[in-house]
Amino acid sequence: MTHASFDGLRVLSLESRRAKEVAKLIRTYGGEPFVVPAMREASLESNEQALAFAEGLLHGKFDLVIFLTGVGIRSLLEIVETKYKREEFLEALRSVSIGARGPKPVAALKDLKVPVTVTAPEPNTWREMMHALEAEFGERLGGMRVAVQEYGASNPEFLSELTVKCGEVTKVPVYQWALPEDIGPLRECVLGVANASVDVVLFMTAVQVIHLFQVAEEMSLREELAAGLRSMVVVSIGPTTSEELAHYGITPDFEPSHPKMGFLVNEAAQYSGKILERKRSGNTNATPPTPAKATEPPSKVRRVAPSTPNMAGFRDGLTSIDFLHEISSRLAAADSFHVVLGSIVDFVTTVIPCDSCFIYVMENDKLVLRASKNPHADLVDNLGMHLGQGITGWVAEHREPVSIVSGASNDPRFVMFRNLPEDHFEAILCTPILCASKVVGVINLQHQMSYQHTANEIRLLSMLGFLVGAEIERTRLETENLQLAGRLETRKAVDRAKGILQRDLAMSEDEAYRTMQRESRQRRISMREIADAIVLGDDLKKSQTAAEQR
Repeated sequence: MTHASFDGLRVLSLESRRAKEVAKLIRTYGGEPFVVPAMREASLESNEQALAFAEGLLHGKFDLVIFLTGVGIRSLLEIVETKYKREEFLEALRSVSIGARGPKPVAALKDLKVPVTVTAPEPNTWREMMHALEAEFGERLGGMRVAVQEYGASNPEFLSELTVKCGEVTKVPVYQWALPEDIGPLRECVLGVANASVDVVLFMTAVQVIHLFQVAEEMSLREELAAGLRSMVVVSIGPTTSEELAHYGITPDFEPSHPKMGFLVNEAAQYSGKILERKRSGNTNATPPTPAKATEPPSKVRRVAPSTPNMAGFRDGLTSIDFLHEISSRLAAADSFHVVLGSIVDFVTTVIPCDSCFIYVMENDKLVLRASKNPHADLVDNLGMHLGQGITGWVAEHREPVSIVSGASNDPRFVMFRNLPEDHFEAILCTPILCASKVVGVINLQHQMSYQHTANEIRLLSMLGFLVGAEIERTRLETENLQLAGRLETRKAVDRAKGILQRDLAMSEDEAYRTMQRESRQRRISMREIADAIVLGDDLKKSQTAAEQR
């Protein structure tokens, strides 16, 4: 690496495990280090899922096991040893294909003499892991039963991609990330960043970003923290962490050429001075600094384009995916139509954060708004549009998703609806809900600000549309059947009540019906209730007469 220096800049790191090492590195490169641990490993409340995985592995129920961290491998082994023999478990691992995300799990598996089938190249994100799996197994991947060892939190993007491309996917959590027991130093860190008391911030994992903003939100200083970060140099270890920063509206100044702590600190020392000078002079559009080595092109230090808040795989979105799988498979469930739609809205907005989510259901050649993330009591079940009307109607008619980054209301397909604030939102993502090649509805996501949906987000929402289509159609038909059955029972009760009035009051059928109608309006109760009251009164009279005769 080339000579580099922070030249006295104040450098903040949120590293926990290697706090002393990063502080020494920063000092070596002439910086003033501030190291504030932002996370700690915490045991899960239950090891049930890890033990269930071990039992399944011992009984040959998995074809591929993917390990994401070396620490996770050691933690898993400690859990398994509480119930099963260590060597039997390792032998079972050696009998299946093994995937490893990076050098640390590879090293841990090597120590256990477990051969690795496929590894993810740098920068060792889930995307590289997915590409490596597809290259290694090809079409065979579609029939494989896969287990994924998690690290600290679920990665819903990776898990959903595996769910689409593999036969069966099981997550194996072994530990979780928690805030430090003493968050006092993190609170001071939030204040320091908000007050521009540091010059450079190094983020080495997405969890550090999440925890820093979590503490800031508890202090009601989220916006102040974001503003402070924008005024200083922000360095991200790699794409996953960069995506998490983008979720909070922060664009990192650069990522290192290799996702390693040494490269990150060295390159931060090389470029931070010039970047900070450019920011403080207000020249934010200036060309980024070129690397000191002439042999290294500027592209080696990746610039981060505006990203989308896809949670970077560190929010536990799999709960929603698990529920989606469950809701699609148990077709005999008794949940009401609106309960099912509300559940779909909940997990859709968990997987893809948005400001608005509508679900329209196709009923008699018309799309009717049946569920909304935001409260619209006056519109849900009342707002409708024809096939082809507006962007939503276009999606239903053409059976294609539509993604608009900004200016959605300027799209020629757009139609304004009265009393719908979301019509003024900038971005939209719309996908059809299908069942047996039939359009049964549309999922509509909207964002107040401009938003670039990734190809994965579009595919994911389309996949959700495919999976929930059968459930929506089933619950809709079930609701219609219940309504039809209710109308038939009402008609039977009304007919019986009319007969009683005709017999007892010498009325015609038409007179009896009009009498019941009049009573229904005056008493403000339904015809069914009027009919039930008449029938009940007749039954009581019959019972009294029978008792007197006895």
